[in-house]
Amino acid sequence: MSTLVKQLRGIGGCTQPVRLDGHRVEHAVDTRTGEIGRVLHRLDSASLPAGNLLVRCNNRRATRCPACAETYRRDTFHLITAGLRGGKGTPTGVTRHPKVFATFTAPGFGPVHNRPTDRSGTVRVCRCGLLHDADDDSLGTPLDPATYDYEGAVLWNAHAGMLWQRFSIYLRREIAKRAGLTQRDFADFARVSFAKVAEYQKRGAVHFHAVIRIDGPEGSETPPPAWATAELLTDAIGAAAAHSRVGGPVIDGRSHAFAFGKQIDVRAIRSADFDGGQELTERAVASYIAKYATKGAEAATGALDRPLKFLAELAQLDVSDHARRLIRMAWTLGARKELGELRLRAWAHMLGFRGHFSTKSRRYSTTLGALRDARAEWRRAQAVETTEDEPDTTLVLSHWVFAGIGLSAVEAWLAASLEPALGTEGEPT
Repeated sequence: MSTLVKQLRGIGGCTQPVRLDGHRVEHAVDTRTGEIGRVLHRLDSASLPAGNLLVRCNNRRATRCPACAETYRRDTFHLITAGLRGGKGTPTGVTRHPKVFATFTAPGFGPVHNRPTDRSGTVRVCRCGLLHDADDDSLGTPLDPATYDYEGAVLWNAHAGMLWQRFSIYLRREIAKRAGLTQRDFADFARVSFAKVAEYQKRGAVHFHAVIRIDGPEGSETPPPAWATAELLTDAIGAAAAHSRVGGPVIDGRSHAFAFGKQIDVRAIRSADFDGGQELTERAVASYIAKYATKGAEAATGALDRPLKFLAELAQLDVSDHARRLIRMAWTLGARKELGELRLRAWAHMLGFRGHFSTKSRRYSTTLGALRDARAEWRRAQAVETTEDEPDTTLVLSHWVFAGIGLSAVEAWLAASLEPALGTEGEPT
């Protein structure tokens, strides 16, 4: 049983691990002759306590696998933090680069139940005449579902990623304009880097939170020009967001076009920047963005966390009425040939949004892949007992085939009993 415990600890609490059959053999290689020598290590799935090699599912959704989602959240936190403070291969000088935290919302598709506040922060009565509690299930749902623009809401989600791409182009233009540069010359003086995450509002519309930074021409490795300030960046973001627009399809005579909502919030990230008593620190920003990296439509609207195979499944699923209408609209629109490239049926559970939840520009900081590789290397170093005569070069031969997903009843029971010890204590961060 102790060897099974060790194997379960190796998957860090993953509840839906991938089971693999096969083997892995490491041979010593003579660096002078290239001759393949003795076997250094051998791993055979049949000899493992679980009968298979167990590999983490690495699902980012907290509703699917809390342990893997927590790992993803931590990785996202370190990725964002590296772009704010440096580290993980990013120079610490990046702390002096102008950067802001920006939120881009969706336009309106009809009045919904909400908790409006006045300038003092006092919650006021909703349009329906009630003062909703913060956990009221009706928040975000339409006052009148019959007149709510479900078609526009689904298509907005489907085009949100394209709108962000258009915005990123316009932002560079607006910064260059304020610096007195042409778009062609801008790259010789500065570069824009960002990291963003998508979040679903309770009404089911995607909006974006982003860290946006101005670097020198070589990215984080070079200081930005003297004219690059947080104020200039804030002004450019407002102008670029206002001008960004993406054309959409014409459906039954109705033309669609998509732009950001009017509520765009941009704040400079400084350790001593106070707004309404709240300190906007680098750590607070990284934590806020990482929190939403593990959530999807299911967390905000009561929708689904996995794709539908048939629309008939929807009748048997426990989802909110509002989410059900959005999913049904996405499925219906997905039948139209002219909308085929949007793949709305495949992404109906996401209410039409098919973009990556967390994305970044190439030079913002490290990558999630690099963080995963570092963690895997650390685990291998812990698992393999090295010797003094260990060769510098090895040949690895492996063959694995898919054998299933999940844990057996006994494995699940044992893993649950060990859950407090299945974290990532001692791993590099």
